[in-house]
This record gives sequence, C-alpha cells and structure tokens, in this order.
Amino acid sequence: MDFTFTEEQQAAVEAARAVFSGVALDAVPSPALVPGAVAEDIDRPLWAALATGDLLSLTLAPEHGGAGLDLVALCLVLRESAKVLARVPLLETCAVAMALQRHGDQDLAAELLPGIGRGDLVLTVGANGRTGHDPAELAVTARPDGAGGSTTGTDWVLDGVQSGVPWAQAADWIAVPAHTGDGRAVLALVREDDDGVTIAEQVSTNGELFGEVRLDAVRIEARRLIDAAGAWEWLRSVLTTGTCALALGLGEAVLAMTSQYTGKREQFGFPVATFQAVAVQAADCYIDLRAMEVTLWQAAWRIAVGGTGALPPAGDVAVAKIWASDGVRRVVQTAQHLHGGFGADTDYPLHRFHAWAKQIELSLGPAAAHEEALGDLLAAHPLD
Repeated sequence: MDFTFTEEQQAAVEAARAVFSGVALDAVPSPALVPGAVAEDIDRPLWAALATGDLLSLTLAPEHGGAGLDLVALCLVLRESAKVLARVPLLETCAVAMALQRHGDQDLAAELLPGIGRGDLVLTVGANGRTGHDPAELAVTARPDGAGGSTTGTDWVLDGVQSGVPWAQAADWIAVPAHTGDGRAVLALVREDDDGVTIAEQVSTNGELFGEVRLDAVRIEARRLIDAAGAWEWLRSVLTTGTCALALGLGEAVLAMTSQYTGKREQFGFPVATFQAVAVQAADCYIDLRAMEVTLWQAAWRIAVGGTGALPPAGDVAVAKIWASDGVRRVVQTAQHLHGGFGADTDYPLHRFHAWAKQIELSLGPAAAHEEALGDLLAAHPLD
C-alpha cells in the first residue's frame, strides 16, 4: 500500500493553509458569552477566499470548472479548516455538490455546479432528522404529485421536518433526505423561498446559527429529486467522513496548543511538560490522533475507490466516526485539564475548540450509534 498523498492533494493542502492563515479565532463573540448565535451569517470573506483559491471546486469535474479530485483531497482541506474553526459550510456544500454531480439530474448539475465552485451558491444538508436520533430520511415524506401514475417527469410533494440544519438561513439550496411510499430513501433539493418552506432559528453547541427546516406540502420539480439507489446513503457517508476530518484537524490544533502551553508553564522551576504525568497524558492524545487519522484515510479511500471488501465502506466509515467522536472528546478534555484554570479563560481560544469538539463529536451520531451500526454490519457480513 502507498499512503503518500498525490501532488494534487498536497497542493490542495498548501492552498488551504494559505487561505486559512488569515482566519482570526475571535472574529465573532465567544459562544460562552452570548445567549444566542455568535453571528447571523457565515464568514463570507473566507467563503470568497476559498472560491478564489479554487477550493470550493476541488471535487467538481473539469467540465464544471473543477479539479476533479476525490474525497481524500476534500478531507485534507477540511482538516486544515478545523484548525482555525472556519465558520463556513465547506463540508456541506462540497458533499451535496458531489452527490448532485454523481447521482443527480445532469442538466441541473450543469446549471448549479459552476456557481458553487465560484462561491456564488451555498449549499447545506439536513442530516439530523426530527430529533437527531432516528434516520434522517424518515423525518420527511416524498410523494409524486398525482400518485397512481408514472412518477417520471412529475413534481414531488414534501412534508416533514429536518432539525439542526447547519447555516440553513445562509444557504441557497438545502438537501433534504426523505422517504417515499415504497420505503425508498431519496434526496430533495429545496430553497428557502419555495412555497411551504419555513426555517426556525436554532443555535448549535458551538454557537453557530442552525435551522429547523419545516416542509409543508412543498412542491418541487422532478429534476430536483435525486432518487438514484444509494444516493442518500453515499452522501451520509461522505458527510460522516468529512466530520471525522474536522475532528482530526481540531484535535491536532488543540494538542499543538497544549504542547506550547505546557512547554512554557513552569512549576517548581521546571516546565510542566517535563513532568511524567503531563507527558503521558499528552502521549495518549497523540495516540488518539494517530488512530483517528488512519481510520479517516481508510474510510475516505474506500468511498473514493468504491471497491469491494469483507465489509462495505459503511463499516470503515463507522470505525472512523467511533474513533473521531471518542478521540476528539478525550483530546479536548485532556487539554483543558493540562491547561488548568487558564483553559477556561474566555480570552483564550481553548474553550472555543471545546465547544466545536462537542458539536463535531455528536454530529451525524455519537460513537455509540456507530458502534451499533458496525455491529449490524458485522452481523450481516460475517468475517470468515
């Protein structure tokens, strides 16, 4: 096996670092100091910079103005974004664009994808369902307008609720998973200005403005419904893997911050980093991060190549999310402990990373949910 990243992937990382180098962690109020959302919009200057750096079009095909790279490249960029807590729907926009390009109506893709790459359009996705505990597609029903005949070319009607949709108010398009009368999972693309769409404000754990998207007999044209078999499951795997990349980048930034602090903080005339108890805890964080890294790249590679194996790619995704959820929690908790009271100072950025880590840990299911999913996969695919 060759785990070396390609020149194109490495170039994407360098471009991302250049763009994210100018991000200020305190550009918005601390989530610990404001009762509501920290801001009413995403970081628009950063979004424009990502577009200028061709990072929004990274995974788009060349005919849509993109570089044609895969999920591994996107995860490399997401990893860098998390190190500065970038307030942009980079994962959501790129993942939905990839799903539209792969599974959606090609005429609609030709209309939307170039604008996404230029930064003109923002996309998001409702992946939490009504409560965050049940499959997201079960929260919304999709039925053909005028049921009983052929569904080809007909409009579709959507009813239901998706909760905790990231930056829903800032999005031009919202991808909504739904289920049909025969139990199929589909993916609908809706707009806030569609008749019957209402968005209620919600605030995430990290202080960002999310939305509860309610659909009341929302009618969309057929080409805005992605009904290819496995399309929603594929998008959910991409979103979950991208979340693992965010966890890894955040954890690496926190460990670096902790290393710098413990190397300067002295007790009894010595830096606390030289104390065995501190070194052992930092080493545990490092081990967690390396496990998070290897499982992330395994999952991203399986999705990118689409190959067969003893388990489907969903198994690798579950393993990666188990490590990401548990690992990022342990890393930030240890960092808080090793910083002492200084870690709780709202003038110091560590508490922001803690809030984002908790959001990432629970996004698309905590470790326990993915342990259950992995158990089901192992039962269905015995490893002989």
